[in-house]
Amino acid sequence: MKALKYILLLLLVLIIGFSIYVAVQPNEFKFNRSKIIKAPVSLIFNKVNDFKKWPDFSPWIEQEPDAQLTFGDITVGKGGNYSWLGEILGEGSMKTIATEDNKSITQEINFIKPFEAQSNINWNFEESPEGTKVTWAMDGNQDFVTKLVTVFMGSIESQTGPDFERGLFKLDSIVQEDMKRYDVKINGVTEYGGGFYIYKTTNANSKNISAKMGKNYGAIMQFMGQNGLKQSGMPLTVYNEMSESGVIMSNGIPVNEKVEIPEGADVALGFIPNMKVIKTTLTGNYTNLRKAYEAAYKHLAENKLEPAEHKPFEIYVTDPGNYPNPADWKTEIYIPIKE
Repeated sequence: MKALKYILLLLLVLIIGFSIYVAVQPNEFKFNRSKIIKAPVSLIFNKVNDFKKWPDFSPWIEQEPDAQLTFGDITVGKGGNYSWLGEILGEGSMKTIATEDNKSITQEINFIKPFEAQSNINWNFEESPEGTKVTWAMDGNQDFVTKLVTVFMGSIESQTGPDFERGLFKLDSIVQEDMKRYDVKINGVTEYGGGFYIYKTTNANSKNISAKMGKNYGAIMQFMGQNGLKQSGMPLTVYNEMSESGVIMSNGIPVNEKVEIPEGADVALGFIPNMKVIKTTLTGNYTNLRKAYEAAYKHLAENKLEPAEHKPFEIYVTDPGNYPNPADWKTEIYIPIKE
């Protein structure tokens, strides 16, 4: 009988000691994971800020793709919300509390089943030389039950941290794939109205063409500003020569009328006449222009159309500054053809 009492007393001491051990565990938890994604900050921010985009990169929905997702009337920005219900995921909801465009998103996550808990989610987006540093953080309080679970199963960070890493990896992947989208459309035979443009000519190759274009357009815009000239259309490029090794190009900006160019200026005035052309539209990154030209010249050959003596040119319909995703950029390609 005494032995039983000692055993019960020992068990009581162990239970009390264990309870004290659980109780003295941290009352709060906090952790984060970061990844640099080679993409514009606004493109990444917009994906995270819309809960309807979350199934594409959520590490939890990946575990149970058939889980029931219910999206609120608002899914983007402050007030955006959605909930889930599944055998693996349990039941819960998430809501966006605050946002700062292209900088941060604050959210609240509520778990209902298999246990009740509430935590804070914070996203931070920081531009860096390599791209955008995305930080996904989580913090919250730990009640006794939560502390008890973490004693046996490990900290919330050890359980959830790998999910955050997986989510950031998936976010990176879908952003990269999204930026690679492109489409080439042969619009067919049409007329180009023509007009004057101020231009600067240089040679370039695949490695430096973007930098040289930017430098040329900068010089042209500076000249136009100094001389009170207004832009009458989107920037264009006339290709004087094209080869495997590179191009000789004239980057230009349209103006309404013929203007006098001062002697010694590093820009010149050009004119494109009204003429018949084959028009092709590229929707996507400029790196796909070669494929668009190949499709255009293939169309010429298949339809027995002959290029005219005038040089091919392209017009940049969209300003990349207003379209962070290269997949949304539009370029019109014009190849002059004989009448």
